[in-house]
Amino acid sequence: MSEIRLEQIPHLDELGHLDRVFHPEDILKNSRTLREREKLNNKIVPSLEEAIRLSGLKNGMTVSFHHHFRNGDYIVNMVMDKLAEMGFKDLVLAASSLSDCHAPLIEHIKNGVIRRIETSGLRGKLADEISHGLMDVPVIFRSHGGRAYAIETGELPIDVAFLGAPSCDPYGNANGYSRDEEGGVMCGSMGYAKCDAQYAKKTVILTNHIVPYPNAPFGIPESDVDYIVEVPAIGDPAGIMSGATRFTKNPKELLIAETAANVIEGSGRFKDGFSIQMGSGGASLAVARFLREKMLRDHIKASFALGGITGSIVDLHEEGLIQKILDVQSFDLRAAESLKNNRFHQQISASYYASPSNEGTAVNQLDIVVLSALEVDCDYNVNVLTGSDGVIRGAIGGHPDTAYGASVAIVVCPLTRGRIPCVVDKVNTVVTPGKTVDVIVTDHGVAVNPRRKNLLKNIQDFGIPVCTIEELCEKARKIVGTPTPIEYTDKVVGVVTYRDGSVIDLIRQVKG
Repeated sequence: MSEIRLEQIPHLDELGHLDRVFHPEDILKNSRTLREREKLNNKIVPSLEEAIRLSGLKNGMTVSFHHHFRNGDYIVNMVMDKLAEMGFKDLVLAASSLSDCHAPLIEHIKNGVIRRIETSGLRGKLADEISHGLMDVPVIFRSHGGRAYAIETGELPIDVAFLGAPSCDPYGNANGYSRDEEGGVMCGSMGYAKCDAQYAKKTVILTNHIVPYPNAPFGIPESDVDYIVEVPAIGDPAGIMSGATRFTKNPKELLIAETAANVIEGSGRFKDGFSIQMGSGGASLAVARFLREKMLRDHIKASFALGGITGSIVDLHEEGLIQKILDVQSFDLRAAESLKNNRFHQQISASYYASPSNEGTAVNQLDIVVLSALEVDCDYNVNVLTGSDGVIRGAIGGHPDTAYGASVAIVVCPLTRGRIPCVVDKVNTVVTPGKTVDVIVTDHGVAVNPRRKNLLKNIQDFGIPVCTIEELCEKARKIVGTPTPIEYTDKVVGVVTYRDGSVIDLIRQVKG
């Protein structure tokens, strides 16, 4: 090699950090075996406490978690217990959603470990306590797309993400299943964890299953992971998912599902190559069964199914009726197994799924979405977050994201639940604005948003009887009467944001 003199390079000061000359004698070739490399050079740390120290976490910072383990999650409580033990205070907990199993967080709130919470939903005792004024700072509720957008734009900065993974190799390639059948649990897609791993300042993977490099395909790449902690267990399989999808036998749900399938057929969007998303509730799942018959009859195939994926969608895919599956969350074991084994079943991030930051996001490609509701009102606004008693008992999820993006958003719900009306003058909490909701399907009739005149005509021409939303509300009132108004204090316990981060409603403390 000829002699290199840096001073001979014109405008050296403008060319970056070219301040060293290559010397071959400095090279030490890496000739270790793969096992030797994994042992000596990896991201595995000996304990959760050590990972927390290495992350640089300080009081007042933000920690994040995903909810793919649902009510079987061990990670949130495990990490927050350790943070409390280490003396951390005033932390922001940014979980994609929280469930009944997270009731132990109540003590961490009372003791000052957690100062505030950002999430998609709350359930169980934790939700009840917060609804009755547990926290000084209101909880910020975001949709799945809204959360991804807030993370991407820096509105929700994450200092340390603690993400549970059913399998991970020594360098951080993590996934929601394992090719090795020993010792792993399964959650399927890790779509909500992807954004956290990508944008967090530090990412810690907690796993009970270290597998050889490379753990491919992966849900989270090693380039987004800083530390790995091996723990005895990350979740309870019984709480993460059931072995089989529940098919409803409830006559009311079956009637609603059949009517919704007829609405889809009559909407003008039921054509070869249409796209669809369906929820995991009994009526929503049953829609797939009725739609299957129509697809077989008319030789119609869907181009893709989106969202939280169930075994019902997998069945349609394997039957050749749905060409591809885009999975942000696997709702049951059947869906998780399909993701593991089927190359046309892809896991996607929450950003890919529903972030309003780009026009190409998947919800904007939907023809039909079928959504459930706790209640709807005469302006077609939908509540999926608070119950008839004003207590938080659900999650925003992707409800407003898909209603906005889909060409036809169908909301299915019974007219009444017990003695509680589901079609009301005004919902307790606006989560999805009525301007984005197209059809309400109940067991007592179908109402079409008057803004959608062409859709109304299509459905009427198809022969489906249509009534007004006011008529449904009045019918519910005649059946169950007018509920006693909920009593609230002036204290705000929750701030409901729309997918772009704007405030759409406030949740106030329930009296008593």
